[in-house]
Amino acid sequence: MKKLLAITLAAACGSAAAQTPAVNRMPDGSRDLYVGLGAVSAPRYDGARERRVSALPVLQLELSNGIFISGMSAGMHLSSAPSVEYGPLLALQLRRSASGSASGIGGVDSASFPGIVAQPPMVYRNAPPRQLEGIDPIGARLQAGAFFNLYLSPRLRLTNNVLVGSGNDKKGATWSVAVQRIAAEPALHHAVSISAGLTVANRAHNDAFFGVAPAEAQRSGYAVYQAAGGIKDVHVGARWNWAMSPSWIVTSGLQASRLVGGAKDSPLLQRPANVTVSTALAFRF
Repeated sequence: MKKLLAITLAAACGSAAAQTPAVNRMPDGSRDLYVGLGAVSAPRYDGARERRVSALPVLQLELSNGIFISGMSAGMHLSSAPSVEYGPLLALQLRRSASGSASGIGGVDSASFPGIVAQPPMVYRNAPPRQLEGIDPIGARLQAGAFFNLYLSPRLRLTNNVLVGSGNDKKGATWSVAVQRIAAEPALHHAVSISAGLTVANRAHNDAFFGVAPAEAQRSGYAVYQAAGGIKDVHVGARWNWAMSPSWIVTSGLQASRLVGGAKDSPLLQRPANVTVSTALAFRF
C-alpha cells in the first residue's frame, strides 16, 4: 500500500496537472491495477461560480515495464535511478461546452493536489453571470508531452510536466510544477499528503479557455478579450487516505486553485478561487 498515495482529480478540475504516479518497482511481467468509484464536487468550469456534484470513476494501471494509466493520463517511466522519474506523457483534454467542462476519471497515484484557500467575494465582470452561453465549445483533445520528477528527500518530491496540444487549434501548451510532501502517517492505516504548485500556460492556451473572440462577443454580450500567457494559476492541497484492508482504500481530499494573470482578468471569470472536494472507494486487483 506504500505506493497508494492519492486519488487525484486532474480530469475534474482544470487547474490540476496530468498525473504521473511514482514509479512502482515490480517483478517482471507483473502489474498493479486499481478500480473504484467516488463522487466529486467541482466548479462547472475553471473560474465558474456554480458547482456540480458528479460520479468519479477511478482507474489506475501500472506495469512492470514502466507503462502506466492514471485517470485521464498515460505515460511511461524511463528512469532506473531511484531519485529521478521521467518519461513521455499523454493526457486527455476534456470537452468544455456552454454548460461547463465534461466529467472525467480519477487515478490512484502521488500527483499534485491543489488545497484549501479562503473564498474571496465573488467577482462579476458581467452581470448577471451567464456562464459560457455564446462562447464556442472547446473539443476534447489528446495532449502530448513529458514529465520529470526529482526526489529532494525520500518524502519530498518536485514534479514537472509539460503538455502541448490544448485548445481547438491545438496550439496551447502548459507547464505544471509542484512540491509534494508524500504520505505522512499520523495513525495506523492512515496517510496524509500535501502539495503546492503553479501552472504556466502560453497565450494560445489561455486565450482558448479565457479569451473572447469578436464573433463570441457578438453572440454572448461579453467584451472582446485576448488572454495573455504566463502563470495561469497557483494551487495547494491535501489528501487523506484510509487503507481499510490490503485491497480496499477510502481516499478523501480537497484541492483549490486561484487563477492569476491573463486568466484572472477574463470577462468569463466569476470567481478566481475554485475548490474541488472528492471522496472515493478503490479496490486493488
